[in-house]
Amino acid sequence: MKVKVANRTYTMSNKEYQGLLDIAKEQVPFGIYAVEKKDYAELRNDHCKSITQFKNLKRQYKSQGFKVYSNGGA
Repeated sequence: MKVKVANRTYTMSNKEYQGLLDIAKEQVPFGIYAVEKKDYAELRNDHCKSITQFKNLKRQYKSQGFKVYSNGGA
């Protein structure tokens, strides 16, 4: 699986990726911390200030075909 973190892309196993997701989840209390599509994932650090902003951002990623990992809201 290819994982983009900041401006770098890494190749790692699914187990390593799941460990990275656990760490990323703790860093974003309200917002989106990762998006995933097939064998590609991108760690995000999108902090949201409102439920509306959170839902709109989540819809944008989903409309592009990504699975969204997030904390908070809906």
